[in-house]
Amino acid sequence: MTEPYSIPRFPESYWIQSTILPQYAALEQSIEADVAVVGGGISGITTAYLLAKEGLKVVLLEAGQLLNGTTGHTTAKITAQHDLIYDELITKLGAEKALLYYQANNEALQFIKQMIVEKNINCGFSIQDSYVYTDSEKYISKLEKEMTAYNKLGIAGAYAEQITLQLPAKAAVIMHEQAQFHPLHYLSALALKFVEAGGTIYEQTTAVDVEENPLPEVITSKGHRIKCKHVVSCTHFPFYDGHGFYFARMHADRSYVLGLHVEEDIPDGMYLSAEEPKRSIRYAETPEQKKLLLMGGQSHKTGQGVCTINHYEELKSYASKHFQVKEIAYRWSAQDLVTGDDLPYIGRITASSPNVYIATGYRKWGMTNGTAAALLIRDLILEKNNAYEELFTPSRSISLSTIGKLVVDNADVAKHLIAGKLEVVHSRPEDLAKDEGGVVRLHGKRAGAYKDENGKLFLVDTTCTHMGCEVEWNNGERTWDCPCHGSRFAFNGAVVEGPAEMPLKTLKL
Repeated sequence: MTEPYSIPRFPESYWIQSTILPQYAALEQSIEADVAVVGGGISGITTAYLLAKEGLKVVLLEAGQLLNGTTGHTTAKITAQHDLIYDELITKLGAEKALLYYQANNEALQFIKQMIVEKNINCGFSIQDSYVYTDSEKYISKLEKEMTAYNKLGIAGAYAEQITLQLPAKAAVIMHEQAQFHPLHYLSALALKFVEAGGTIYEQTTAVDVEENPLPEVITSKGHRIKCKHVVSCTHFPFYDGHGFYFARMHADRSYVLGLHVEEDIPDGMYLSAEEPKRSIRYAETPEQKKLLLMGGQSHKTGQGVCTINHYEELKSYASKHFQVKEIAYRWSAQDLVTGDDLPYIGRITASSPNVYIATGYRKWGMTNGTAAALLIRDLILEKNNAYEELFTPSRSISLSTIGKLVVDNADVAKHLIAGKLEVVHSRPEDLAKDEGGVVRLHGKRAGAYKDENGKLFLVDTTCTHMGCEVEWNNGERTWDCPCHGSRFAFNGAVVEGPAEMPLKTLKL
């Protein structure tokens, strides 16, 4: 019998497990539309809905199934409190731009709230205060500075010396009137509203390129074409780079979540620790009217760091220390992209491609940033003024400190590229136990191997098909992860997350 504190053997998102998603057909022919939106997460669905409501002919393309990517693996906090960011933004960009960032995300929160009320969407939406707390004396001054920034920008908040959650805390900064919800219940309903407005959804349809002649055409992996006036890439990592070199302007982070049943009553509020390792905490209401405690954290660059199952073990240890855990019901992980200046890229992909738009780089705050992206891109396509265009434009100028961060990130890429090529491997495929994977030596070369529960062996070339780095085995998710730009592949080599578009090459014994 499995003891109640054990971590589930396989990852499963509570959001996905608790949602029955409608299925949509794949694209089987070339078509025409006003707008092609690529990516079936919060940005793509919201953008598609907004444009369809304006009377445009919109198609939404998803490589797999709607809402099974980053949006399906979020903690789903709808908040403009994105860690301790406002003092930093004021220092780096000035108060005016810091206020714009807050307003864009607050307007996104209000839009979500309005949609839920207007469309009568049952998605567990509730107003919550959001807390960034610390139990470290070193961080108290940072929280005090953040509270000063709130006051300067007119953000409704408070400073407290304790929190309602039963965790040790010396101080907290609170942002009032934020929210939480079940993201897939909200977005699956919004997808249906998009179809009712005349939109069309194609699942299992992978967009691989854009040709601009001069209007864009989206090309799928099956060779079908979507002729359109505008293309919007909402694919987490842009499926089309457009000479914007986004692979060198962002890095990918992974973080982890446990869904726990605990003895204690969980108070209202959404919580995030200021210090490392981060701890993100909120609850979700289950159909049985029980509160599921969601605990996230353990962020690291994708493909780098310790054995990934250890991150779940660290969360389990923390939860057991502070709560009476009855069961660990779920575990899952998420991948997030971070830009050099910590602001998303939203807008025209490059200045020379005025009809191709991207939305990416949300730095773990996709519920509001993703919605703000949809509102902004709608206005750009409709040629309406939007106060946030300059703040989020992918073509914005960057500071010397941002350039420094990008240099460090790309030096890190180079380090892992070289290290992977020089690694000496001694393990052999036959050394693997059942349900075990790892890097092995095959025919004198580095290869990847996974042996499933029935003993079937899957062998792949570990060279990432994006830019040639060597992928590493992620035993927590049973995937091959690239430490350079964050591409992820299934145990059999199939693409799980970009920027890679082609699968890993399969090998034979």
